[in-house]
Amino acid sequence: MELSRSILDIVYVLIFFRLGAEILLDILNAREANSQPGKIPDEMVGEITDEQYSRSVEYTLARTRFHSIHAIWGSLFLVLFFATDLFPALYGMVLSTLGTSVYAQGAFLIITGFVISIPDLPFELWSQFRIEERFGFNKSSFKLWLVDQVKGMALGMIIGYPILVLVLSLVGWMGANWWIWAFALIFTLQIFLLILFPRYLLPLFNKLENLPDGSLKERLVTLAKKVSFPVARIQVMDGSKRSGHSNAFFTGFGKFRHIVLFDTLIDQLEEEQVEGVLAHEIGHYCKGHIFKMLFLQAGFLLGGLYVIDFLFRTPEFSISFGFQPGELAPVFLLLSLTGGLVTFWLSPIINLFSRKNEFEADAFALETMGTAKPLEEALKIMAKENLSNLRPHPLYSIFYSSHPSLNERRKALATGPT
Repeated sequence: MELSRSILDIVYVLIFFRLGAEILLDILNAREANSQPGKIPDEMVGEITDEQYSRSVEYTLARTRFHSIHAIWGSLFLVLFFATDLFPALYGMVLSTLGTSVYAQGAFLIITGFVISIPDLPFELWSQFRIEERFGFNKSSFKLWLVDQVKGMALGMIIGYPILVLVLSLVGWMGANWWIWAFALIFTLQIFLLILFPRYLLPLFNKLENLPDGSLKERLVTLAKKVSFPVARIQVMDGSKRSGHSNAFFTGFGKFRHIVLFDTLIDQLEEEQVEGVLAHEIGHYCKGHIFKMLFLQAGFLLGGLYVIDFLFRTPEFSISFGFQPGELAPVFLLLSLTGGLVTFWLSPIINLFSRKNEFEADAFALETMGTAKPLEEALKIMAKENLSNLRPHPLYSIFYSSHPSLNERRKALATGPT
């Protein structure tokens, strides 16, 4: 009992320390963003007006305040969930109603996932229809937002529930090595879903159309052929249906690979600049970043499943949160709730790896196009249109930024490919 109490106390301490770090980082970032009012950073002089720069600072401050409040709210609810034994009571209720089979345990995880999401709904609404609306980014209606939520939950149940049932069943089928088989199952399904995503899942939320024939398509196809980048099709996504933010990405594998451009990106950039953005995205493929990230994700998945197995075999862990030992579903839930308290402190390592990939993709685009100008101009326009924070605090970037700042990328491009 004493060890069980200690585990819960450690969790409360971790919640406190993560919250404190998040608020401190937000304060530092807000101060840095507003440290030189009215002084446009050198890399954006002539690119944006004083009014646009002031608006980007306001957007950064608004998002930072929102993040701090959201972090406090989330931490309070996490403490509340643990202190009130809500989940053990819900677990008992579900199993007393549906039985003790893996199907009932899977249903418990789906239900608790829905319960956990409820406290976040007001913040999602505020973010979309207050902050994003205020700064001109929100293009969605409440009806569309609601439909997206319903679709997301339905898709999560359709895909997630069978996977949960299979994983929970592996304990009985495979014994002590269940977690290795669970890794093989989940990772295989992830690869399969990556193939299905562009053709069957993404169209459930966005309209995708093939890029019309013309000079832009010809330019992008020529670029892909130049670097031997096989692509099934180039498509335009109606991102403007929901947001004014712009982006581009490719998804899938082999003959299923799709290049997807936001319609907002095409509207904002010149053709050569779009080519520069695409050259950067192709750089991720040609430099092996996609497979490196998959390998990294596989490592985290395998490590996470091992930790679940270890905690599953540690009775005091389940007891400390009010559950009976020897049941796998509660351990899955508890690790999903508490895992972020540890992975938050690992985010600098992950972001360091991600930023390294971004620099390499930029260098690839420069080498492929023979000039940094198209990509650099595109990055500046996207920073302006997206009201990006032009003065992020270095420590904040270490914890939260998977991409280097505009100034860091501009300086790297100026040195040439490495």
